[in-house]
Amino acid sequence: MTEYGRGPGSEPWHPEDPLYGDGGWEGQQGHTGHQPAYGGQPQHQYPQQPQQEYADWSDGRPQQYGRQEYDQQQYQQSYEQQQYAAPGQQYAPRDQQAYQEGGWDGTGSHAQVPYAAGPGDPYGQQAAAYGAEQPDLYGTPDAYPPPEPPARRRAEPEPEPEAEQPRPDWDPGPDQGEHAFFAGGGADDEDDEEPEARGDRRGRGGKGAKGAKSKKSRNGCACLVVLLVFGGGLGGVTYFGYQFYQNRHSAAPDFTGDGTSQTVSIEVPKGARGVDIGRKLKDAGVVKSVDAFVSAFTTHNGDQIQAGAYILRKEMSAKSAVEMMLDPKSQANVMVPPGQRNIAVYKAIDTKLGLTAGTTRGVAEKNSKNLGLPDWANADGDVKDPLEGFLYPGTYPAAKGMKPETVLKQMVARAEEAYGKYDLEAKAKALRLENPLQVITVASLVQAEGKTHDDFRKMAEVVYNRLKPTNTETNQLLQFDSTFNYLKNESNIHISESEINSNQDPYNTYTQKGLPPGPIGNPGAEALTAALTPTSDGWIYFVATDGENKTEFAKTYAEFERLKDKFNESAGN
Repeated sequence: MTEYGRGPGSEPWHPEDPLYGDGGWEGQQGHTGHQPAYGGQPQHQYPQQPQQEYADWSDGRPQQYGRQEYDQQQYQQSYEQQQYAAPGQQYAPRDQQAYQEGGWDGTGSHAQVPYAAGPGDPYGQQAAAYGAEQPDLYGTPDAYPPPEPPARRRAEPEPEPEAEQPRPDWDPGPDQGEHAFFAGGGADDEDDEEPEARGDRRGRGGKGAKGAKSKKSRNGCACLVVLLVFGGGLGGVTYFGYQFYQNRHSAAPDFTGDGTSQTVSIEVPKGARGVDIGRKLKDAGVVKSVDAFVSAFTTHNGDQIQAGAYILRKEMSAKSAVEMMLDPKSQANVMVPPGQRNIAVYKAIDTKLGLTAGTTRGVAEKNSKNLGLPDWANADGDVKDPLEGFLYPGTYPAAKGMKPETVLKQMVARAEEAYGKYDLEAKAKALRLENPLQVITVASLVQAEGKTHDDFRKMAEVVYNRLKPTNTETNQLLQFDSTFNYLKNESNIHISESEINSNQDPYNTYTQKGLPPGPIGNPGAEALTAALTPTSDGWIYFVATDGENKTEFAKTYAEFERLKDKFNESAGN
């Protein structure tokens, strides 16, 4: 049953109907009632033309058509109205009563009305001949539209863009508030795969190729993003897992051999641990990894490495680096022994830094106030060297490229740290000294005259006893050879009395009462402790009876004379 020229009712046309006699195609009845046959437009009467049969084999069987001319404008308008019908519905003219009651039901399918075969319908007669009701082949959703006569066939117009349907306020749409991956799927994708209804095929083509392509593009991009995210995560887990395995189960990266010919200087601060030293060596290019050095440090007595500077080669194995640092030849240090005078320290610094002789001494004389000395260091204006007594004994880094000021500042800083452990102001008063500088001066005398640890406290008592105003043995004269040798920059124990008595230098304790203006060397911790805690046995004399290491003490002048004779015998005098 076609939608052209056949009405739902059983009432025949009235002879007075203007269209009576126009049988459409093979005399099929048109629509009844007041409903126009095509798109709500009134039909024009055409003179009847001779009927000519046309056969169409498009559906596999011959179909009879009657040649009938229609108004092309009305036909086109009716066709376009059907084309733009809503999806899933057949276009219905304004007066839908006839269709709803006996013809089309408004949903795109034919109403359930018995089929009354016309005399020109051979299929209807054939069905009746067999005693069966002819099925409506065009009433199913999958049916194709009825064929048109060849003269009426036209190319279907291009589908216009589908009007966008309004969205509820609660629906943000696939591109707003919703990830593109999820916006591209769902029911819309399923609808694309379902067969199109007859009205859709005649009216609109559904979603165009551009829309499908855009959706596929969005889905493809979303899948690519998800793939990259999961791939990146898997790669990260693999990398860190490999690193964890390497750190736990494989040897640390390390160079091989004793290194290249290129050397660098490394400074190891006091209290540095193996990992601290390893970081310095790795940064300087000596070892390949900190872990390798820590391992070698632990297994090759690395805890014996002293603070100081070391000359090492680049790209050494960790084991070779530890062994080289334990070798004194590789150390680029300046060592200040207890009691050493500044003049000797300056020479050592020049040698280690590769400077000309006298460079460091000149820096000390010009920049002494900028090297960190305490305020009480220059208490006496006759001090020969303000830094004397403040280059604290120890080992200090001194490699080529370093400045003398850097080395001297480290020494002074360590002296101030050591002296700061004591309340030297209070100690000086308790010992009847004028200032902390005199405490350091006493300690330097003890360090210079004493030979052993046991001698230091007795020697300190000798100094304090001779400084007493009640001293009638030496009349407050110290009479130390060490002070005279200091001013002469010598170390001579055989000094003539004429030479001593003729020299009036403030540092000559044979002619000048009291302490010298300042220290005569750099005392160590033991000498300083002895100066602060002297014995109280009454010692006032002492003699190095063997001329070298053995010192004997006396309380009276008579005992001193016997010790002096002993010394002369040992010396062959």
